[in-house]
Amino acid sequence: MRGSTKQQQRTLIAAAVDADKTLQDFICARLSLSRRGAKSLIDTRNVWVNRKRVWMANHIMRAGDQVIVPVYSDTVAQVKVPKLRVLMSDEDYLVVDKPATLVSVGSGGVEELLRQQLKDPQLMAIHRLDRNTTGCLLFARHQQAFDAAVDEFKKRHVRKSYNAIVAGRFRQQVSTVHEEIDGARAVTNIRLLQAQDDASFLLLRIETGRTHQIRKHLASLRHPVLGDREYGMKTARDERLIDVPRQMLHAVEVEMPNPLKAGSTIRAHSPLPADFRRCLKMFKL
Repeated sequence: MRGSTKQQQRTLIAAAVDADKTLQDFICARLSLSRRGAKSLIDTRNVWVNRKRVWMANHIMRAGDQVIVPVYSDTVAQVKVPKLRVLMSDEDYLVVDKPATLVSVGSGGVEELLRQQLKDPQLMAIHRLDRNTTGCLLFARHQQAFDAAVDEFKKRHVRKSYNAIVAGRFRQQVSTVHEEIDGARAVTNIRLLQAQDDASFLLLRIETGRTHQIRKHLASLRHPVLGDREYGMKTARDERLIDVPRQMLHAVEVEMPNPLKAGSTIRAHSPLPADFRRCLKMFKL
């Protein structure tokens, strides 16, 4: 389900006749959806029941339950993916500003769309960003460039920086997380940019690239990324949390020594996207 980055919602109240229905059946009836459509909506992990995030289709409803669901109108659902913005480009590499909702590689992903947009079937994504993470995504134009860049990643010569909005007031101005992920070394450096009681704005640099590293490390500190549906907050004590449309994680910069041009550096910066800026404003950051 693609479309506007601004969250649209509908609130449903369960009546007495809805008691003992499953969440899937309740949504089917109230939104006139097929069972498959209701299940797909629940699978977005953006359905809330009494301010608790619920992703089990067989969750049993009670009379009076308040259900908040995302709304995808026909107009919104049919919005075409915008033209991908190229942040940096030369004869060997380019960096694209990845939007939310798209996988990096795979059917309908950034790699496939970029090949179509630039009419270049050789383009290859060198690394990955999560579906709902935005920002700098590095591509190679040919196999030699790809292999050389992969070697730079293995040598840890690539510098990747992220911005995140996390839950709660982050106390330390500068800190480093060394917690292993799946038995492998993982290091995340954190700098506090701004903090309020309810949320904090961070700059992060990762020395390793484990799957979901930043999200897991921040969750381990009890400051999960706002909008993270897997590692984030499961209960919305603050109503504003329900309005966060996706995980607030943005790959703001990437920098790599150009392995094909001695003394040259590949560098790109991605401005904060609109939904990220709205979230900062919502939490007074």
